This record gives sequence, structure tokens and C-alpha cells, in this order.
Amino acid sequence: MTATSPWGRARPSAPGSDIKDATALRQSYGLVVADVERLGDAELELLATDADRRLADAPAEDVLAWARLTFGDRLVVLASMADGVVANLAGRVAPGVDVGFLDTGLHFIETLGTRDAIAATLPINVITAVPALSLADQERDHGPALWERDPDRCCALRKVEPLGRLLDTYRAWATGLRRDESASRADTPVVAWDERRRKVKVNPIVGWTAHDVDAYAARHHVLVNPLKQIGYASIGCAPCTRPVGEGEDQRAGRWAGATKTECGIHT
Repeated sequence: MTATSPWGRARPSAPGSDIKDATALRQSYGLVVADVERLGDAELELLATDADRRLADAPAEDVLAWARLTFGDRLVVLASMADGVVANLAGRVAPGVDVGFLDTGLHFIETLGTRDAIAATLPINVITAVPALSLADQERDHGPALWERDPDRCCALRKVEPLGRLLDTYRAWATGLRRDESASRADTPVVAWDERRRKVKVNPIVGWTAHDVDAYAARHHVLVNPLKQIGYASIGCAPCTRPVGEGEDQRAGRWAGATKTECGIHT
């Protein structure tokens, strides 16, 4: 069964907004924190659908607070380290939460440096997931520069596979997806049931714009990947990412020249 719901816009918070507890979330949205350990897939899907409807216009802090209160240590936040916005939000709302990073072995050094700086300065637990195959093993099994010949297969090996292992022990994951990033993400819900992985998927900043992200980063003094300053609007693996030109889609620099627009972890 695939659940559907009206999809709204999760608003950026006002400066100094409070982080809601379970009582405040119930009063504001009618949400009751469930004992998810007792719920099966069908019940979790219904929970996700209900939360999406109730949190459709909620500030990002409230969305993530609900996820943390509901799933506790069974929630992981995924961060690309293109900037520290999602990690900063996680540290403010859910100190001590696990924040996952997929180290493909092909990242820019600036991205790895951003990860290390964020891990050292925020009250979060950064977990780095790596592919089962080293780059040398991948070249042995699939030939050199697989990303040039079969980028879908390369992403499957270096991103999708390690994400699957990372999510094994969790019941929910949160992301930094935004609807304004590309046409393929324009209908992304705030909360959804991830049928493929049998997890609840939470997208607290899905309704934010690039301007909202910049405003949050300035307000909270967020660490930003230095590549952002030289035109990299969306940052992935080094061989497959280029700066974005004026007027281009924010993700136009990913797999430039190919029909590919997504790595596969969100599809």
C-alpha cells in the first residue's frame, strides 16, 4: 500500500524559536508520540501519513522534534556535508542524535573537511558509512572509472548499498531534501513511508528555498562547504560534480552531460 497525503511547506523557523516537547507538539498539531517499537510496517505507514498531514506547514524544528521524540535512538539524520545546515538543525533539536555521512571514496577534500569540522563542533554523533567495495576492488570487478561508463552502477555500489547497511538498525531517517532543488523533487512530502527500505522518511527542510538555507546558515553561524563559494550549488562526488552556471537548476552540476539526475538513495 502506498500512502498519499496533501503536501505542504515546512517553514523556516523564526530566530530564537523554542524546541517543542511532546506536550507542545500534541497541543500544536494533535500529535501523540507513539511507541514505534510495537508498530509494524502498516502502522508505521499510517503514522507517517498522519504526521505528514499534521506537520505539512510546521517549522523544520517541529518536524525534526517530532521525529526524535517518536523514534528516539532509532532515528538517523543523513547529511551530505554540502553544508552544515541539517547537521546544525539536528544538533539544536536533538543533541546526541546519529548523523550519517556516505563516504564514497570519491568526495572532494573540502567535503571531508566539512564533515570533520561539523563532527568536532556540534553535539551530534557523526557516523561515516563506506561502500563494501574499495575503489581498487571496484576497478578490479567493474573496470576503471565506472562513474564515466555506468554512473548508475557506480552510485548503487558507492551510495545506495552503504546507505542500506547504515539504515539497518534504524526505523526512521531524516534528510535535507528540498523541493526547489530540481523538478524530480518538487513533490517531496514532509513525512513519508519509504516502501523500499521499510522506514519512515522525514524531510524537515523540504519546503525551504536556497535563500532560506542561506538565511539559516547566517543566523546560526553554520559551517558551509567552501565549494559553495565557487559555484558548486549541489555537491556530490568529485568526478561527477561541476559548478552551476547562472540560471541553471541547482543540481545541474551533478552528472553534467548525462540524463542522470539522482544518485538513487532518494528514488
